[in-house]
Amino acid sequence: MNYYRSPNFNCSTKRFEHPSGDNNERKFLQTTKVASEYFWRDYDEWEYKGFPTINPSRTELAHFSESVIWVGHSTVMMNHNGVTVLTDPHFTKRAGPFGFMGPKRITPPPFLIEDLPKIDIIIISHNHYDHLDKQSIIRLTTLQPEIKFFAPLGLSRILKSLGVKDIIELDWWQSVKYKNVIIHATQVQHWSRRSFYDRNRTLWSGWMITWDDFSFYFAGDTGYSNDFVETANRCGSPTLAAIPIGAYEPREFMKPAHMNPEEAVKAFQDLNTKYAFGIHWGTFKLTLELMNDPPIQLKKCLKKAGVSHTKFKCLVHGEQWKNPFKNVN
Repeated sequence: MNYYRSPNFNCSTKRFEHPSGDNNERKFLQTTKVASEYFWRDYDEWEYKGFPTINPSRTELAHFSESVIWVGHSTVMMNHNGVTVLTDPHFTKRAGPFGFMGPKRITPPPFLIEDLPKIDIIIISHNHYDHLDKQSIIRLTTLQPEIKFFAPLGLSRILKSLGVKDIIELDWWQSVKYKNVIIHATQVQHWSRRSFYDRNRTLWSGWMITWDDFSFYFAGDTGYSNDFVETANRCGSPTLAAIPIGAYEPREFMKPAHMNPEEAVKAFQDLNTKYAFGIHWGTFKLTLELMNDPPIQLKKCLKKAGVSHTKFKCLVHGEQWKNPFKNVN
């Protein structure tokens, strides 16, 4: 696609941009201050011991059907009507450009890439290292070269360099039908960068995956905005949504890019989704809040908003959730 024709590409700056502008642009002193606070952060026991994990066997995974499983961070596997989807696959020890750089994985993945069942679709939200992991993609494409990848504009080049053969790039609000599902790229408020020189040179996206009787919304990585209302208006309200709830402190600095639990509950309501679960927490230590704070705060915010915790859950790493797939009309 000619990116200059995208309504989301600023031809003057040659960068993609949210309609509200680049709210994630940071001055050097702001970034340095937060980096210093992170380096001298308070002791967090969860950063050292990790979180409980459920470890399904290879046999259980081979029969994975009509269910969703939270692998960790933003990696989700779900299956409906014979189609298995994997989002932002990340199975390695660090979220960075090299094996020795970047935030260390605190909670290990509940199973290996080799244990995965046949994956039909992989969804990529954006190019940050905690969402687009080089080694995981290489291993997946080696083991399952026929996987169909869907990514925001600009990511084909890097995915092809990692061995991906079948890629469809979409702009916000574009959609395509594949097998018996419709894949929609949805607008979210975030940013992209993979080096010092490529800020917002590629797009970022949320995703709605729609069957005739079921829909799954993957928010990817996003700050709170009116985009969730717009997504429901354009794509319909999802049956199930994966909504980020972590990496939100210090608030003033992180607010444009990451929702806190209160905002995640607003997103749940804006989408008018039947069910949701929290992602983007408990796997990597990325920001200053205690790692166990997101689920604690989510529980409080749900109670305050009058939303049942059976409708918006925090899953354990490796936990399956079948209830949203029952009695699908």
